[in-house]
Amino acid sequence: MLKSHNLKVLGVTAALSMLISATNLAGAVAIIKIDGSSTVYPVTEAVTEEFQKSKKDAIKVTVGISGTSGGFKKLCRGEIDIANASRPIVNEEMKECNKHGIKYIELPVAYDALTVVINPQNNWVNSMTVAELKKMWEPIAQGKITNWNQINPAWPNAPLKLFGPDSDSGTFDFFTEVIVGKTKSSRLDYTASDDDKLLVQNVSGDKNAIGYFGYAYYAENTKKLKAVPIRAEEGKPQVLPSLETVKNSTYRPLARPIFIYVSAKSAQKPEVKEFVEFYLKQASNVVEEVKYIPLPDAAYKLALDNFTKGKTGSGFGGKSHVDIDFSGIAEVGVSDEVLMKREGRIFP
Repeated sequence: MLKSHNLKVLGVTAALSMLISATNLAGAVAIIKIDGSSTVYPVTEAVTEEFQKSKKDAIKVTVGISGTSGGFKKLCRGEIDIANASRPIVNEEMKECNKHGIKYIELPVAYDALTVVINPQNNWVNSMTVAELKKMWEPIAQGKITNWNQINPAWPNAPLKLFGPDSDSGTFDFFTEVIVGKTKSSRLDYTASDDDKLLVQNVSGDKNAIGYFGYAYYAENTKKLKAVPIRAEEGKPQVLPSLETVKNSTYRPLARPIFIYVSAKSAQKPEVKEFVEFYLKQASNVVEEVKYIPLPDAAYKLALDNFTKGKTGSGFGGKSHVDIDFSGIAEVGVSDEVLMKREGRIFP
C-alpha cells in the first residue's frame, strides 16, 4: 500500500515537473544575437529599441560591438544571427563561412561619410588632401612622422597625436584601403580603440589630436570636434561630410555603404524574420535619427525583396572597399540600384 502511494506521488511530481517545463518553454523569450561593427551599432541599436517596444519585450535582441571582423568571425561560426558590418565581407571571411556551412544574406542599410576629426582648438588645419592623410597614416610613417609640420610645413612644430579604430574594425579596413592603398596597411603607433565614444573623448581632449570614425559619432559631438574637409587631390575642392555631399557623390573617397549580414539559417526563425523585416521597413527614419544617410526608399524595398527571397552571398567580389556613385551618373562607381541588384557570390 505504501509502495503504491509512493508511485502515485512520483507520478504526480513527474506530471507537475513536465507541466512546469512546458509552461517555461511556452513562456521562454526568443533571443536574437547581433554583433559586429561599432559604426553600424547606432542604427541597429535604435531599430532594436523600437522593435522590442513593439513586441513588449517578448523577443530579446542583444547587440554587441566586436568590430566588423569580429562580427563576421562569430557569424561564420554560427554564434550569432546577424552581423553588423561597415564594409562588405572579404574573401577570407567567405571561405571561413563556407567551411562552416554558413550562408548569409547581405543587406545594405545606410550610407556613411567616414569622418576625419580634429580638436576644436586646432586652428591650423583648414582641409586635408588624401595624400596628406596617407603620409600621416601609412606604415613607413611609424616612428618618423611625429609632428604636424612634417605633414605640411605651414602647420606647427607640435606633436601629432593619432587616434583611430583597431584592426578588427571595418572602418579601419576601409580607411586603410582608400587612403593608404592597401587594406590593414597602417602605422601601428597610434591609440587604437574599438569604442568610438572613447575616440571622441580622446580627440576632444587634446589640441594636437586627429582621428577618424563613422559620421554619426561626429554628428553627435559637433561641439567637441571639428570635421576636416577632404580634398581628393591638390587643386580639387575641399568637401565636408554631410547628407548632401554623400548623395551628390562629392565626398570622395570616404563615403561608403554599411550593412547587416543575416545568417540564412537564422532567417528561417520567425523572430529573426520579423526583426529583419521590421529593420528594413523602419530603417529610413531610424538612419536619419542617428545621423547617417538613408538609402532611397526603392533600395529598402529591393533589400526586403532580396531578404524574402533568401538571396545569399555578396555582390562585392570579396573586396572591403567599393566605390559608390550615389548620383548614378558617373561611369565609375556603383549606383543605388546596382548596389542592391548585384548578384550574390558565395566563395567556392
